[in-house]
Amino acid sequence: MAGRPCRPPHRVAVLVRDGVMPLELGAVHQLFGTARGPGGERLYEVRTCAAVPGRVRSDADFALDVPHGPEALAVADTVVVPASHELDDTGAPDDEGTPAPGQVSLAELLATVRPDARIASICTGAFALARAGLLDGRRATTHWMSAERFRRAFPTVLLDPDVLYTEDGRVFTSAGEAAGIDLCLHLIRSDHGAAVANDVARRTVVPPFRDGGQAQYVDVPVPEPAGEHTGPARSWALEHLDEPLSLDDLARHAAMSTRTFTRRFRREVGVSPGAWLLQQRLLRARDLLERTDLPVDAVARRAGFGTGASLRQHFARALGVSPNGYRTTFGPGHRHEKVTHAHPRVP
Repeated sequence: MAGRPCRPPHRVAVLVRDGVMPLELGAVHQLFGTARGPGGERLYEVRTCAAVPGRVRSDADFALDVPHGPEALAVADTVVVPASHELDDTGAPDDEGTPAPGQVSLAELLATVRPDARIASICTGAFALARAGLLDGRRATTHWMSAERFRRAFPTVLLDPDVLYTEDGRVFTSAGEAAGIDLCLHLIRSDHGAAVANDVARRTVVPPFRDGGQAQYVDVPVPEPAGEHTGPARSWALEHLDEPLSLDDLARHAAMSTRTFTRRFRREVGVSPGAWLLQQRLLRARDLLERTDLPVDAVARRAGFGTGASLRQHFARALGVSPNGYRTTFGPGHRHEKVTHAHPRVP
């Protein structure tokens, strides 16, 4: 019996400008381009486009030969706008979408995007979305070093400079380059579930999940090799998620007092130990719902929620869907049919 035909890949258009940062452009291609369905099929088609096809300067010592123009935006399901480090007349980075002479503005370009398509920015690419009016009245973020400049320029945007990425209807924004990776994984996870996103993360050797509400600026992102840090406690916790874990338990495995552990954990990870533990348990539950046919109560026990009622409560709060609803979308035999978004698109 022939299998059901796969839907066409989700189309991602990356809109670049002079001064584009190669790392951000490459990350979008790498992450979405790596995502595969259960039969090995590509789940995304990524195209780079510009206001005018042809040569686009990067902020490095090389240029890009961009093959596509604005027509790629009109058919895209997701549009991503990376940062541009072009300099204005004062020598400051011009991330606000000022068009070159003879070119259409970013607002005009983005107006060609379909009303039901997603639009996302990386780092100071948020300036371009704000200049186009796409962030008015919406929650958004940008790189913490540009937050004050952004707030002065766009007072009607609900700027949150302390988070990694935001989602407001169909519009997404992220902080620095690494947060752009987190946002891309979030979009892949929303489209195809945690298993596909985790596979992409493994292939590209990046963390599989950092919640968007995590702090942008972490005081100690890489602990001193010889110093005390919370990494061993986190590794131990991941091996014992099915057990009741208290803050005292975690601190004891880090050989610290509870007060010291809590302070260092937040400095290293960007969230409290309790928030991190909940994130990991939700991720474990999502993985079990996707890969297995275990009853919801069994999933809840293995993920450390104890009861199915507790899992349902946390799922509804974090994902806006029940565990059974999530399994219907992303579980065994269903994930290959899902190419839309777990979150509703709001024009």
